[in-house]
Amino acid sequence: MTLTPTDVAPGVSMLPLRTPTVPPATHTNSYLVGTGELAWIEPASGFPEELALGEAWIDAHLRAGKRLRALLLTHHHPDHIGGAAAMRDRFGVEIWAHDRTAQRLEGKLKIDRLLEHGEQIELDGPTPMTLEAIHTPGHAPGHLCYLEPVSGSMIAGDMVAGVGTIIVEKTDGDLQLYLDSLRAMAARYPTRLLPAHGPSIEDPQARLAFYIKHRLDREAQIVAQLGKEPKTLDQLVEVVYAATPKTQWVFARYALEAHLIKLAKEGRATELASGWTSNA
Repeated sequence: MTLTPTDVAPGVSMLPLRTPTVPPATHTNSYLVGTGELAWIEPASGFPEELALGEAWIDAHLRAGKRLRALLLTHHHPDHIGGAAAMRDRFGVEIWAHDRTAQRLEGKLKIDRLLEHGEQIELDGPTPMTLEAIHTPGHAPGHLCYLEPVSGSMIAGDMVAGVGTIIVEKTDGDLQLYLDSLRAMAARYPTRLLPAHGPSIEDPQARLAFYIKHRLDREAQIVAQLGKEPKTLDQLVEVVYAATPKTQWVFARYALEAHLIKLAKEGRATELASGWTSNA
């Protein structure tokens, strides 16, 4: 099935592109922002047929007299940058991202301009638009959300999801930073969240509060299972995620480990050679 662009907010169009993402998601949403100058957020897919869809999407806007100014990355994961290099070559535009994203992509993808937290990206046009880059680490160290302040739309990358869940794991993630970033997003009072996977989220405050509560509730479950006798990750997963389908336990294990690392940083848990124990 060929998916078509959808207007999801004033001056914001969305095109889902098939990517090698984590099930149940199958696509990553690309967003085009602007009424004259355009910013393409999430040039996500490197699959040839999806690249063709993306090119046709931009070409239609160029024929209408618009101009593609830059490709903006939310973060460095493959299902978010797969088409970036090809689209830079095709349209002769720069790739912009946070410094921590550039570090993760060093030797793989050149970032032409570094974006800082709070930076304003001005897009000229019949209705000028502004995007504010908001640094939201936790899922990835250089993760950026992009807030369009007039409509209140926040392009949220992998901080939240309209389908599936968000993985926070020790290589790229930090659970405390993730929770802090969710709170920072809520403090901006967006009117809608435009995630990388799934439909737009029209109840942002409730959804962000749910995400925070869910993680803290899970942490309480983990703490309740820890004692003086060491328990391995696999032993904890079996109990804490007993209600989760076993096919999802590989992802649950990532989340569990992220929780335990957070608890260890807080002095509430210790990792031994034989497993994890409580410091209570």
